[in-house]
Amino acid sequence: MSAPPSRDETREAYRHFLSIPTRWMDNDVYGHVNNVVYYSYFDTAVNQWLIEQGLLDYLKSEVIGLVVETSCSYFRPLAFPDRIDAGIRVAHIGRSSVRYEVGLFRSDEPTVAAAGHFIHVYVERARNRPVAIDETMRAKLQQLMTG
Repeated sequence: MSAPPSRDETREAYRHFLSIPTRWMDNDVYGHVNNVVYYSYFDTAVNQWLIEQGLLDYLKSEVIGLVVETSCSYFRPLAFPDRIDAGIRVAHIGRSSVRYEVGLFRSDEPTVAAAGHFIHVYVERARNRPVAIDETMRAKLQQLMTG
């Protein structure tokens, strides 16, 4: 397990970034991005990377990742029309699971606005049973691992 997220974490702690524009509808009545939307940003960043790497075809892949755990710590507000840079890294690779950690950065700010994680368990789509992560995927995931 990794250390709890820190409000002082910087972009250098992450291995890959995806720029995500906020949308008008992301804001809540308090004028900032609603907390549930942060999880959508996490999911988008990780799954975009998986698709780009050829590790996921969300319509046809025989093996898919199911989220079994997630959390988020909120440090600074995000709001439309901010641009979000979602940084991802891999903290742990198990036999059939991966712990992804995601940091959300507002526009060009150097420190994280929110940080969290989610764990995918990889399963056979047809039977919904865990399967071992294959060597091709494992090698690509290791490129996202940090110290």
